[in-house]
Amino acid sequence: MKPAPMGQPHTVNVPVLDTAPVVDGQLDEWPGLTKQTFLAVVHPALEHDPENKTGTHDVEIRFGVFGDRFYLAARWPDNAPDILHRPWRWVDTGYQQNKKQFDDGFAIRFYLDGDYDSCMLSNKDYRVDLWHWSAGRSNDAGFAEDRYHVITRNPIEGAAEHESPYGVVNILNRSDAGEAIFTSRKAPKEHLQDLEPSTMLTGKASGSIADVSARGVWKDGYWHLEMSRLLSTGHDDDTVLGQGKTIPAAIAVFNHAVSEHKSVSDTLNLVFPP
Repeated sequence: MKPAPMGQPHTVNVPVLDTAPVVDGQLDEWPGLTKQTFLAVVHPALEHDPENKTGTHDVEIRFGVFGDRFYLAARWPDNAPDILHRPWRWVDTGYQQNKKQFDDGFAIRFYLDGDYDSCMLSNKDYRVDLWHWSAGRSNDAGFAEDRYHVITRNPIEGAAEHESPYGVVNILNRSDAGEAIFTSRKAPKEHLQDLEPSTMLTGKASGSIADVSARGVWKDGYWHLEMSRLLSTGHDDDTVLGQGKTIPAAIAVFNHAVSEHKSVSDTLNLVFPP
């Protein structure tokens, strides 16, 4: 399948907030910012993708800076919350993993270095700083995974190879350094519930991987999500935000889907206050 064509970049001014929002998934505490809400259209990342369940729709998104932190709020439609990721399902006398059931998710990527392109299957080499929130894996811990992607046409150890109109594109998807937010959970030996989570929180999240606080709440047919991070973390795998910069970014929405079966926005050029 081919990557879907991208549209023109959008310029979004990031305001200075009067107060710091509490990162709890309750968006009512963003008073006075209704006029500054940006509607980002997301569409399937791949053309004619039968595994994409998100489709094309608007995402209400707000950005802001308070003190030394960046804040993001997003709201998008989803008819049901999917909070189990590849769960263990009881079958006859034991658990088997359902590898086709996924949790909902949201991601935002920021230009880090290289020759940025809005498409991951391009003929350019670049890196992005990626924040990935997952409804079933990271949400209860109050974090989004802080990760980075390396996109290159050159062979790179550990990267996944993807066919593109330009030949093979190598994409390296890695977590930032530190103690993981969640880890795999073995199947219970005895029958507990028909469905059991296949991941569990470590309770030890720390380091660069845990830079991004996040909390999502599903209600009335929508996910409501808030995220926050220091403008500058001091880690070389994180984009430095703020300082009057204009930074290319893009969002992605996962409706019980993973990897390329997401819906993505066009490039959002975030203009930060000095």
